[in-house]
Amino acid sequence: MRLETVPAVLFLVAGVPCAAQTHEVHPNNLAPYVASPPPVIEKMLEIAAVKPGEMVYDLGCGDGRILITAVQKFGAKAVGVELSKRHFDTAVENIRRLGLTNHAKVIHGNLMDLDLTGADVVTLYLLTLSNDRLRPKLEQQLKPGARVVSLEYKIRGWKPVKVEKAEAHHRNFTIYLYEVPKPN
Repeated sequence: MRLETVPAVLFLVAGVPCAAQTHEVHPNNLAPYVASPPPVIEKMLEIAAVKPGEMVYDLGCGDGRILITAVQKFGAKAVGVELSKRHFDTAVENIRRLGLTNHAKVIHGNLMDLDLTGADVVTLYLLTLSNDRLRPKLEQQLKPGARVVSLEYKIRGWKPVKVEKAEAHHRNFTIYLYEVPKPN
């Protein structure tokens, strides 16, 4: 095997669809940066049944595209958290440029430190092991009826209320919807 083919093979085996994208190496990084395609974002928010005025949290918001879509197309308010300074700056600039600063904000920091108690919907595109680390926080902080939408990776130990596919870039994406149970 030639050395230059190793990264492509590793990305293919890991199931990460973008060997060319870069991400910052940080000890708190829970997943590589992979931008979600717009049709998939819309499907994620549709499946979560986001309503006007609801609060959407995007954990690992990258360039802010889920936040922007939640505000522009669903009338939601949105908060994102991003560890990468470069992606954080891009998200802040995108939100500012579109005039959405009264409806969306981005926090530069570790998603494990974010208070999720105000979330109606949480969106994730993390790895399964990252979802494992995040699950206790979601269970402790989310209110009954809150929805969690995970792209591509399950939250082990939770049963999805809906699983749907979305196609973009000649590829099928799996979307898992979970709902925090309401008390009996």
